[in-house]
Amino acid sequence: MKIAIGSDIAAFELKKVLIDHLKENGFEYVDIGTSTAEDTTNYPIIAEKVGRAVIDDGFDRGMLLCGTGIGMCIAANKIPGIYAALCSDCYSAQRARKSNNAQIITMGARVVGPELAKTILDTWLECEFSEGRSSKNVSLVNEMDEKYRKVNL
Repeated sequence: MKIAIGSDIAAFELKKVLIDHLKENGFEYVDIGTSTAEDTTNYPIIAEKVGRAVIDDGFDRGMLLCGTGIGMCIAANKIPGIYAALCSDCYSAQRARKSNNAQIITMGARVVGPELAKTILDTWLECEFSEGRSSKNVSLVNEMDEKYRKVNL
């Protein structure tokens, strides 16, 4: 599994912890940015780069981190075809994949501590989309995405 990872300055330290965790568990990843603790690149720029990596560059999943995870989630979801989910607990991470087919997880460094973030990430990475009751909802969201993508082109 190939994972694109990005953070803003508020979550730079958490990103380092999660990258080390991915390395320890044998995952392939690319750090999209920010590149230093002083890098002030705005989060929408990072969110777009990670989203495009998932849509265009063959990454299986993406992870975005900021202070709360909210801004990254909103920004990533502006990219047609991207389904990002803000997760602060393991159940949400599981449902993000199993029920909603989210390819990107977002978390907040000011909301989730490093150990919980690792567990949330592990839960999300272990799950796959499950065809079933949620399939119709995901299909309807896909239709909405297509509809509004055409309107905005």
